[in-house]
Amino acid sequence: MNSFSIQAQKNEEEKLNLPGDNLNLYAVLNLFQESETLELFEKNLNAEDSKINNLDLNNDDKIDYIKVIDNVDGDTHLIVLQVAINEKENQDVAVFSVGKDDNKQIQIQLIGDEELYGKDYIIEPNTAGANSQGATLNPGYSTNTTNSEGKTVVVEKTVIVQVQTWPVITYMYAPAYVRWNSPWYWGYYPSYWNPWRPYYWHYYYGYHYHWHSHYHGHYRNSRNYRTPLYQNNYYNRNRASSTTVRNNRSIGKYNNTYSRPETRKDGAAAVARRDQNSTRPTFPSTRNSGTINTPNRTDNNSTRPATNTRPTTRPATNNTRPSTTRPSTRPATNNTRPSTNTRPSTRPATNNTRPATRPAAKNNTRSTKNTSF
Repeated sequence: MNSFSIQAQKNEEEKLNLPGDNLNLYAVLNLFQESETLELFEKNLNAEDSKINNLDLNNDDKIDYIKVIDNVDGDTHLIVLQVAINEKENQDVAVFSVGKDDNKQIQIQLIGDEELYGKDYIIEPNTAGANSQGATLNPGYSTNTTNSEGKTVVVEKTVIVQVQTWPVITYMYAPAYVRWNSPWYWGYYPSYWNPWRPYYWHYYYGYHYHWHSHYHGHYRNSRNYRTPLYQNNYYNRNRASSTTVRNNRSIGKYNNTYSRPETRKDGAAAVARRDQNSTRPTFPSTRNSGTINTPNRTDNNSTRPATNTRPTTRPATNNTRPSTTRPSTRPATNNTRPSTNTRPSTRPATNNTRPATRPAAKNNTRSTKNTSF
């Protein structure tokens, strides 16, 4: 057995066997750190080239659009990542809890929703004051390993993270900050959004394993909630939970994503191809970019505009999506399971499709003042 197979078996336990396996929260927190605004964070989170969003919670064989909603209460921001499951249901995916402690130091955690990640799935930066806040100091401070969900992960080094210097934190605590409330909803999405077919989990995991050392060197798991407002104001009062997602999970509809272990090597190979002629950093980064960073790709047929931004006005209710064509490598929505010799890294198609027309635009605009729960 070769070393790659041995390593794959050793790390097989890292999956949760829950829908959240297809949104790596370490990658999400890293992207958040590199973002300049919440609007750009949302745009890059939903970029196909970043390969961070691999969620298909409604099983329509298309990636779900993740919207970002900032709820502000004084110095505390509870930033919700949410997916529209259908016209009537939303499902919260995760929440950034950002606040100031008694010393006016920024505390940030990314908390996965229990429907997708199980109870108390929390990750946070390795900050200098973490131990004084009641958390166990990361073993990576003195060794080259760290503990993640009961498993040992080898890291190159553990980095003390200065959260106050993150561009998005500076932006959120600026006096002129305008609360970001994503205007998009089911059937109405930005012009650059062109959903693709989700990847099998092993492909997705093989791709992100390339950055494991970076992720676990900068961030770590926690069991302590640092912001009381998360439980009192958000979880008990405002959390959005979808019956469709709960039912899909209970009957095992998400299990098919784990059915192609052989695609793990394809995910790893995709990283090598991307980095071969790229000058980008060795981990996903979109910092100082007003558009989606696009690594070298093997398919040059993509018609998604790279520089489009959110339109300043909503389209009329009878508008349809832009008439762009999908790359030739994407199967049509009514295709059946791909054969073993045609891109095994994507999941088989289903008969579900999203609505062909957009619902009427809601009066959902950005607030000009801070809004609490």
